Amino acid sequence: MSSSVPQQIPAIPVVVLSGFLGSGKTTLLNHLLRSARGTRVGVMVNDFGAIEIDAMTVAGQVGSTVSLGNGCLCCAVDASELDTYLETLTRPSARLDVIVIEASGLAEPQELVRMILASDNDRVVYGGLVQVVDAAEFDATRARHPETDRHLALADLVVVNKADRVDAGELRRVHGAVAALAERAAVVDAAYGRVDPELLFDRAARREGGDDWIEGQLSFDDLREDEHHDHPHAAYDTVSFTADAPMHPRRLLDFLDSRPEGLYRIKGFVDFGDADPANRYTVHAVGRFLRFYPEPWPEDDAERLTQLVLIGSGVDADGLRKALDACRVTGPQDAPEEHTMWGVLRYVPEPAEPSPEDGS
Repeated sequence: MSSSVPQQIPAIPVVVLSGFLGSGKTTLLNHLLRSARGTRVGVMVNDFGAIEIDAMTVAGQVGSTVSLGNGCLCCAVDASELDTYLETLTRPSARLDVIVIEASGLAEPQELVRMILASDNDRVVYGGLVQVVDAAEFDATRARHPETDRHLALADLVVVNKADRVDAGELRRVHGAVAALAERAAVVDAAYGRVDPELLFDRAARREGGDDWIEGQLSFDDLREDEHHDHPHAAYDTVSFTADAPMHPRRLLDFLDSRPEGLYRIKGFVDFGDADPANRYTVHAVGRFLRFYPEPWPEDDAERLTQLVLIGSGVDADGLRKALDACRVTGPQDAPEEHTMWGVLRYVPEPAEPSPEDGS
């Protein structure tokens, strides 16, 4: 069976950052860039003039791509050119870890999400729709933009920003209203767009030397990071799970299909045991999106484990671990039939023809 499973390296996540004018999405984006520290971020924006990075002053016209000096790249694009610039930013030579698309304040996030999901670029994977809401202006925004409710229903993560501008009771009311509209999305409160990058994407390990970030090379924007140090990051929960017994494909898929409200991301490796003994499966889940990537077990991996990290807001850690425990294969009598892997394989991307640039 294992010979029929395509192998593919996980692609670069593309996160859509959306929100109406004044919600604070550009502030959040700038915070992510200043906090990148070793993670190479590609940014695609419509509202280009609002990016508070010194290097961006040389840009401003559609079609420009600018290095931000910390390994990140930024370009101004029209939505119609999305695929063209995804191709540019995903070239191996760019060495990006994540791409963030800041939608215009009046853009339809659904269209951007659809374009990413329909992209033929095998180097990208959907990284979620993050909707930013102004806590102080939430009711006024809904009245002015009735489509707010529809946008929230599409979101994978909602950041209730400017939480410092309302009292605790009002924040609870707005948070509750947003959570009701956002269905299964995770909802977090924040001030000054201070969302920990780990909630949205994996920060790369610090690289030493070469062309990458080196500790001590701080820009003016890095120094400004301390201006609002009294305002905490948006709160979220991280749950770790390890199993030394293989996971049952059908039961794990049932868990993933019914993952609870507030659970935003799942990442890690899965061992399906005899169902595919040659491969371990990298899992990438964000919101309702799910992908598996099979790869051969490392030769020096003496102990085969399932190792998962689950990230969300207000989740029941003990309940999640108990549900995952129930997905283990309990013994020979519980061995999954071969056809149970078919459900997993539905979420494995089709192999694509290699690009000539892949060898560069």
